[in-house]
Amino acid sequence: MEITKQLKFNKDGLIPVVVQDWKDNVVLMVAYMNAEAFEKTLKTKKATFWSRSRQKFWIKGEQSGNIQKVKEIYYDCDADCILLKVHQVGDSACHTGYRSCFYRKLSFTGNTRIIGKKIFDPKKVYGK
Repeated sequence: MEITKQLKFNKDGLIPVVVQDWKDNVVLMVAYMNAEAFEKTLKTKKATFWSRSRQKFWIKGEQSGNIQKVKEIYYDCDADCILLKVHQVGDSACHTGYRSCFYRKLSFTGNTRIIGKKIFDPKKVYGK
């Protein structure tokens, strides 16, 4: 697609993607896409990413059922970062069982506090 050519993927062919709930604007997660994952996302309207650790495509929620239906897509002024606004199907976007991957709050003194509530047990969902 023409828009894919306008995006600036890094030397590894990836672009960071911020995923935000389209209703309440909570940042749910950050992941990466390559050009093919981006085009699959456009075609299917399901958030599709490139896993750097597994070196393969993954559709968010394909194991857990907590898929992300893409409602809106934005890209920044430098065309090197994407923002997806999604309808989060299921209550959790994080593989650790929390709604958001950003469930830990760091104070300026260096203390960390859990601010989210665990929604599911990842051992039961992923078997790990």
